[in-house]
Amino acid sequence: MTKQAYDSGALPRFPQSMWRHTTDLPSFPQLKENIETDIAIIGAGITGITTAYLLCQAGFKVTVVDAAVILDGTTGFTTAKITSQHGLIYDKLRKHFGDKEARLYYEANEEALSFIRSTVEEHQIDCQLQQQDAYLYADSEEQAKQLRTEWEAYEHLELPGEWCDTLPIPIQVHGAIRMKNQAQFHPLQYLGTLVEYVTSHGGTLYENTTLEDAAVNTGNGRRQLTTENGYKITCKYAISASHFPFYDGSGFYFTRLYAERSYVVAIEPEIPLEQGMYINCGSPKRSLRSALLNGEQVILVGGESHKTGKGECTFKHYEELEKFGGKLFGAKRIPYRWSTQDLITLDEVPYIGTITADEDHVMVATGFAKWGMTNGTVAALMFRDLIMGHGNKYTDLYKPSRFKANPGIKNFAVQNADVAKEWVSGKVEMIQRRAEQLKADEGGVVRHLGKRAGGYKDAEGRLYIVDTTCTHLGCEVEWNDAERSWDCPCHGSRFNYKGEVLEGPATENLPLLSQQP
Repeated sequence: MTKQAYDSGALPRFPQSMWRHTTDLPSFPQLKENIETDIAIIGAGITGITTAYLLCQAGFKVTVVDAAVILDGTTGFTTAKITSQHGLIYDKLRKHFGDKEARLYYEANEEALSFIRSTVEEHQIDCQLQQQDAYLYADSEEQAKQLRTEWEAYEHLELPGEWCDTLPIPIQVHGAIRMKNQAQFHPLQYLGTLVEYVTSHGGTLYENTTLEDAAVNTGNGRRQLTTENGYKITCKYAISASHFPFYDGSGFYFTRLYAERSYVVAIEPEIPLEQGMYINCGSPKRSLRSALLNGEQVILVGGESHKTGKGECTFKHYEELEKFGGKLFGAKRIPYRWSTQDLITLDEVPYIGTITADEDHVMVATGFAKWGMTNGTVAALMFRDLIMGHGNKYTDLYKPSRFKANPGIKNFAVQNADVAKEWVSGKVEMIQRRAEQLKADEGGVVRHLGKRAGGYKDAEGRLYIVDTTCTHLGCEVEWNDAERSWDCPCHGSRFNYKGEVLEGPATENLPLLSQQP
């Protein structure tokens, strides 16, 4: 493994989201008292903030709680395409759900796009919202066969797509599907306005507030949540919008979701991207869209997806994206790079609705499969309708308790067999390297006091040694060099080099075994 691009200065030293760095967001206190509210929303990403906005509009008392800070999870690190074209999805939906449900999936995401447009217009939000055509393209003969099958699904479902033999950008393709009138935007400038609306209409937000895995039924239609510091939130409805559900409710979500990481570099191009948003239908994944930075165009080059904890060299993923974007458009410099992860369900349709069939006052939204701008908005609109008793035609499609025999059983077996393999391999791995052998700004699995451990030596020579056994279900975490984090290959939990939780489902830190000096 090399750090060629990093060491040469081609890539920024530390990953940083362009959306986060170019948005001034308010900060909120930690919850330090017992409170009562109508709606408790756990997670302050696009789902949580949009849900809070809608329910404040409807007159409910709303409280939003986040374990970190608002909009600093997947939403703050997205590529922010607003589209109903989600890769090779519609042929799968036809086979696994049927034509009616496949069409409903399209309609749900189009409603989300329409809602975002109308909200931007209503509040006159300056968020770089631009209408763009979305292109799904094949860059090999093998991909072309899959794309032709997807095109047949478009035709059968009467989706507004067009078959193209070429693209408006210099990529040799074996066909493409264009979906017109989609969009892109600056997600945090959009959501920042919704946060302002919530706080000015009686909503409250709390940051750095982690909840225990419980939603106790106290009777009289109330639920009680408890923070890790012992404070109580009593509410009529609890909504888990926290990426991985904060509360499982015997839904066994950790067995029905898996996490994938993906990467983005923002390049200042020599040749502009004139139009469109692009993604290929194969692997390695490649995604393109434009954005504005200080009034000048940058191109967001995304992709390089892999299951969390299984990237061979995380710096290499950034380098590959830089090469791809630079070859197409030239790259004068790269002001930002970042990565994120999202959860994927067994059948690739999000889980949105009541967390289990028996708990209609606890709701969940998860498994957006990297299409959270529309799916997260779909979830918010559904939650509003369910709470207000209006009904929603998408309820059965997204129902969390569903289990489709095909592909559910196959994917369930594959994902959980992989978890078992990772658990065993991590326990029998032979480690020879000692922590003292780490170089400055280097991390990795080491041998400490005769056992497997994780070591990181910072630029000043301070050495941090952590227990590498994930505090969720005991798998062994792996080092992510580009993000300086410990990532779990079983269920996607992530920890910083000191062992502190970055992403769940884990809620407890890795034990810090040693800090020197």
